[in-house]
Amino acid sequence: MTTTGTDSTAPLTPRQEEVLRAVVERHISSGQPVGSKHIAGEGGLDWASSTIRNELHRLEDLGYLNHPHTSAGRVPTEVGYRYYVDELLPRGPLPTTGGELTRTLGTDVARVEVDQTLRRLADAMSEVTNLLGVVTGPPVASATVRHVEVLLLQPQLVTVVVITSTGDVAKRLFAFDRPVDPGLAEWAAAFLNERMQGLPVGARSIASRLADPSLSSMERAFVDALSPALMDLEEDRAVYVSGQARVLTDERRREIAEIDGLMRALEERYALLSVLRGALDGTRTYLRIGSELPSDLSGVSIVAAGYGPPRGNLGAVSLIGPVRMDYALAIATVREASLALSSYVEDVYG
Repeated sequence: MTTTGTDSTAPLTPRQEEVLRAVVERHISSGQPVGSKHIAGEGGLDWASSTIRNELHRLEDLGYLNHPHTSAGRVPTEVGYRYYVDELLPRGPLPTTGGELTRTLGTDVARVEVDQTLRRLADAMSEVTNLLGVVTGPPVASATVRHVEVLLLQPQLVTVVVITSTGDVAKRLFAFDRPVDPGLAEWAAAFLNERMQGLPVGARSIASRLADPSLSSMERAFVDALSPALMDLEEDRAVYVSGQARVLTDERRREIAEIDGLMRALEERYALLSVLRGALDGTRTYLRIGSELPSDLSGVSIVAAGYGPPRGNLGAVSLIGPVRMDYALAIATVREASLALSSYVEDVYG
């Protein structure tokens, strides 16, 4: 698991670790501050309440717990959550979703309908965890061009539609200083289909495939003007989001301080992809808590994992929610989703 470490250099004793685990898990389940009376006698904590209170004080001094002013109980800090996910969770089994995510990717869906499958997976992840499910699609460059359309919307406005082998559809508008001859648009559609069908989108060879010394100056200029519709697709990714209603309840709104930043990131695909770049580039579970994220997302936590064939990730599956989330279930969910989706896309991209 990717870690960033805690702010405290003092090692925790086994008893302090058990108390910290009990506080984190009780607070995750209840949402309330946790006092010694809440955990004494539970989960093997057979020490006296006074002993547990002393350990709570010590954990607070070390920065793992915080003491709300209006309560005698304590809540985990980001440092406490980080220690919990890095040091305590790996020592025991993670929960299971019972194969729900694998069944979501069943063979009843056509293998080329990748966009529908990723959307269904985001829904399933959110339903299992009550968090925001986010799945990033493969870069369009992983597919090949199936069909190109050149449509004259207005005399000076042309749209280019590119349909890929995975069913993705990309559209690009182009405005010209002068009216475009309808015959030129029809010719361009035929030319681009002839030259581009079966070619990986965003490939460096696109420029050479479009070069043709027999073209007139007008045809050459028109093709050059439309070429970005194909050249700029290499880094494009679809993002599928589900569970906004689950995360944006009144209770969750109070827990996610930077709700506006989260909403902006969801609306601005490239901002979200930037945050998830660690999951897209890495091979381990990616987990960031609160202030470990950019400032406009510092009120949430993200658990993510890449998916794809062994030679490299195609995208990422992720869960986003308040810092007080069920990390064990979130980690188990993204791992199962990653494995299931990796197996699913093997037929398309393998």
